[in-house]
Amino acid sequence: MDTATRLNVGVLFGGRSAEHEVSILSARNIIAALDPGRFQAVAIGITRKGRWIQQSTQRLLREKGDPRFVQLSNDGPEFSLLPSTRSEDPPVDVVFPVLHGPHGEDGTVQGLLELANVPFVGAGVLGSAVGMDKDVMKRLLRDAGIPVANFIAIRRHEYRRDPLAVLRRAESLGFPLFVKPANLGSSVGVTRVLSRAQLPAALQTAFDYDLKVIVEESITGREIECAVLGNDVPAASIPGEIVVTRADGFYSYDAKYLDEQGARLQVPAALDAHLTREVQRLSLATFQALECSGLARVDFFLRPDRQLLVNEINTLPGFTAMSMYPKLWAASGVSPRELVSRLIDLAIERHEQKRSLRSLCCVR
Repeated sequence: MDTATRLNVGVLFGGRSAEHEVSILSARNIIAALDPGRFQAVAIGITRKGRWIQQSTQRLLREKGDPRFVQLSNDGPEFSLLPSTRSEDPPVDVVFPVLHGPHGEDGTVQGLLELANVPFVGAGVLGSAVGMDKDVMKRLLRDAGIPVANFIAIRRHEYRRDPLAVLRRAESLGFPLFVKPANLGSSVGVTRVLSRAQLPAALQTAFDYDLKVIVEESITGREIECAVLGNDVPAASIPGEIVVTRADGFYSYDAKYLDEQGARLQVPAALDAHLTREVQRLSLATFQALECSGLARVDFFLRPDRQLLVNEINTLPGFTAMSMYPKLWAASGVSPRELVSRLIDLAIERHEQKRSLRSLCCVR
């Protein structure tokens, strides 16, 4: 394929969430994996203030792998998804959002891309929104008969109005427990709580990031993850396992991205054939129950009694050097280049399916 026929892939990253730096590292790896015979990367960075600025792909590929030292350039031209006055075509053919957390993974950018009529990788507005909100996600999974841990949701106004009542509700789950922002990922704002004395500070930390938090029972067991790829007929990868080696046993932000000895990714996970099939079955059931498409990573707890619980789904999983999603597919026989190509093809396929529908304005 010559340069004139290559697709312009807008890799959208950065953003206003606390996972800004992780998103930059993910974008770097996706651009590196693009097939140069089929695709031309257009790097689009969203600053913390919400400005869309085109970035240098060469500079991005030179960035180091430590999220503490990566940052966007403010020197490039501002970018708009809308066609220019001289052209009816958008500046990119397809968008690969690599935005983690609010204002990117929660349906907001997906809605913008739908309005701009641009194909994009990953779940649509609904799947992104419910996948991001841990409270809504867990309620939908529970209603679909998919096992989840015991949890409660608390809104900030409830805690301010009657903190003692909220503390009593949280205590009912027993200790230890976890307090998490409802709409965030990468373990940002998450606290492992060992006693009631630690609860107020944990709740305040979570409320610093979200107006709604999840308090969840602590599960003793192994952390298993499975990657999903596809639209109408998705496929599940072989499962992997997160083996936390930090002294506190918590798969925190530091353990994921800063401490190279904080956790070990074991791929494939040491599971028998029955458990492997069950992880894959529940991953696909979760993906479909939450109206996802394109890609997702489903995270599980495996209790000593062999019971599997879905912890959460990530509809735009990380693509950093330490991320499980590309590792799981690589171990399943799908290289990073093939994986990125298939994701872009799935985005275009879904877009074409939607274009074939009769819109309301055309109904007679």
